[in-house]
Amino acid sequence: MDRNSNNGNFAFSAVNYKLLGLGLVLLVLGYVLMSGGGSDDPNVFSYEIFSFRRITLAPFIILSGYGTILFAILKKS
Repeated sequence: MDRNSNNGNFAFSAVNYKLLGLGLVLLVLGYVLMSGGGSDDPNVFSYEIFSFRRITLAPFIILSGYGTILFAILKKS
């Protein structure tokens, strides 16, 4: 058996790695968008935590990131 017989037979192609990177970027972006909204004073409630960005947009971006990662893993090269 030749040690170099599997050259070029990687599990992922360049497209898979690019999609995986895109999914990771979407995850980080989603979690950054979800952060914040708290109050500096623990006795004051801030309604900013219920903004569109934190309740709707960020979870959608996070789920898109997980979907992109799953697609990148399952996509045949």
